[in-house]
Amino acid sequence: MIRKTRLFTPGPTPLLPAAQFAMAAADVHHRTPEFRALFLKVLRELKSFVGTRNHVILLTSSGTGAMEASVSNLTSPGDRVLVLTAGKFGERWVGLAKAFGCDVDVVSAPYGQTFNLEDVRKAIKIETRAVFMQATESSTGVRHNVQGVAELLKQSGRDAALVVDAITGLGTTHLDMDAWGVDVLIGGSQKAVMIPPGLSYLAVSDRAWDLMEISLNPRYYFDLRKERKNAAKGESAYTPSVALIAALGAAFDYIAGQADGDLAQGRAKLVENAESCAAMTRAAVEALGMRLFAPHAPAAAVTAVLPPAGLDSGAIVKELKSRFAAVITNGQGEMKGQIFRIAHLGFFDYMDTISLIGALEQVAYSLKLPGFAFGKALIAAQNVFASRAPDEAARRDLAMAGVSLPTR
Repeated sequence: MIRKTRLFTPGPTPLLPAAQFAMAAADVHHRTPEFRALFLKVLRELKSFVGTRNHVILLTSSGTGAMEASVSNLTSPGDRVLVLTAGKFGERWVGLAKAFGCDVDVVSAPYGQTFNLEDVRKAIKIETRAVFMQATESSTGVRHNVQGVAELLKQSGRDAALVVDAITGLGTTHLDMDAWGVDVLIGGSQKAVMIPPGLSYLAVSDRAWDLMEISLNPRYYFDLRKERKNAAKGESAYTPSVALIAALGAAFDYIAGQADGDLAQGRAKLVENAESCAAMTRAAVEALGMRLFAPHAPAAAVTAVLPPAGLDSGAIVKELKSRFAAVITNGQGEMKGQIFRIAHLGFFDYMDTISLIGALEQVAYSLKLPGFAFGKALIAAQNVFASRAPDEAARRDLAMAGVSLPTR
C-alpha cells in the first residue's frame, strides 16, 4: 500500500496549494509598485481576518518574534507585568518578560487546565503595566477565556494593556479584539492561514501605540512604530519575505472564497470548521477508551489526548507515522510520552478528520487496546458531524434516514 504524508500537527500545518503556486510565482522586488500594491492589499485583508479596525503590523519572523516585539515595545525595565501561564507558550511569556527586565507576577494553572478568573483578579495590581496570555495553549490543547480576562481588566480600573498570543487561536476561536478591549493580538503564518512559517503579525490598539512612546526598552528590527510608518507607504522597514506575503494573499483569497468573497465570513467558516473537526476528534478518542487531557476547556486548534494507562504516547505517534504517514505530535518537554496532540487548524476538513480517525482505529487494534472494536470511533465522529449539520433541512434528512443526532 502506498503512503501519502499528511500533517496533523499544530504548526507547521498543511499548505494550501494556491499559496504554494503564489510563492513559486513571487518573483517581485520589494521596493516596486507591484509589491507595494500586494503588501497594502494583504495588510487590509489582515484587518478583516483578525476582525479589527486597529493597525496590523506584518513581520518577517516566527510568532515568537511578534511576542518579543510586544514585550520590548510596550514595557520598560522594572515594569511590573502579569503573565497567565498554563503551558509551554505561557512559560515563553515569562522568559521574554524577564529578558527585558520586567518584574513578573505569574498566575499559573496545571497543564491541561485554564486559569481561575478570581486568581487573575487578585493578581492585577495598581502598577501592572501589561497582562500577557494565550488564546489557546497548543502544548496542552487548552482554550483560555480571553474575554473573561479582558472584562476583569475593565472592571479593575487598572491601565494595564492586554496582550494575547492568538497564534493558534486566530482561525480556530471566535475572538473580538475591539469589543473586548484587547490591546495586542498576535498571529502566525504557519497556522490557520495555511502557509509556511516565517511571518507573524500583530493587531495593535491605540492605547498600545501610546505606550510605545514611553517604553524605554531597546528596539531595532522589532520597532513596531517604524513598521507602521513604512506600512503606510506599502513597504516594510526591512527586507520582507516576498514569497510568503504573496502566499498570504492567496490564502485570504481562498478563505474569502468559502463565503462568496466575504473574508470576515470566511474566517467564521474557518473557525466553525476547526470546531467541527475538534469535536469529532474528541468524541472519537473517547470512544476508543482514551481520555482528553483538557476536558473542561478544550481548544479547537488542537486536541491533546492521554493514552491508555501504561502506554507511552510516542507509540501511537510512531505507529501512525510508520503505517500511514500521518504525522501527529507528542507532548512537549515533561509531557513527552504522556500525551499526543492532533491539530485541526487551517487546511483540514471532514475528510481529513475521518481518515485520521480510521487510522487511529487501526493503531488501536494493532496495539490491542482494551475494549477496542472497529467502528466505535468512526460512529462517534459521524454522529458529532451530523449533529453540527449547517441547516435544519439537512438535519431532518439525516433524522429520516435513521441517523441518531446528539445535541450540540
